[in-house]
Amino acid sequence: MSFMANNGQRNNLLERGDFMRFSYNPLWKLLIDRGLNKSDLRAMSNISSATIAKLNKGENITTDILLRICEGLKCDITDIMEIVDN
Repeated sequence: MSFMANNGQRNNLLERGDFMRFSYNPLWKLLIDRGLNKSDLRAMSNISSATIAKLNKGENITTDILLRICEGLKCDITDIMEIVDN
């Protein structure tokens, strides 16, 4: 029953266009605060320019990539992304 209620609620949100998404704005702020640029991020995290482009566009990336970024920057996941209303 709980599944049905949650599923119906999700459908209502999608119909209205009120859903949440991930934002990588904290990542860009962290880079600025540390005096780093996107090339530094690529080198420190061993990620591709295509991944940087996806991050710029707010597109989905794998959890493996997120982990590499956190390891490269020695930070927590909450330091590089947040959930925001769309």
